[in-house]
Amino acid sequence: MSELRDLIEYVSKTLVDVPGAVDVQEVEGEQTTVVELKVDKSDLGKVIGKQGRTARALRTILNAASTKLKKRSVLEIIE
Repeated sequence: MSELRDLIEYVSKTLVDVPGAVDVQEVEGEQTTVVELKVDKSDLGKVIGKQGRTARALRTILNAASTKLKKRSVLEIIE
């Protein structure tokens, strides 16, 4: 299931100024996988975007990838 984690990690590292601070964890539930994304405080705005557009786009990408894998997943951006 780590291909979802790798996907979010790759896209997030491309977006931010401090790619070394990007940390992606995967928490498997019974039905849903939670992908937790932590970035440097200074990069939080870049990952969320204006009015949450970038965060919404990340969630859409994750949703599409997890649908293809017949899984359910949620992206949580942790401050």
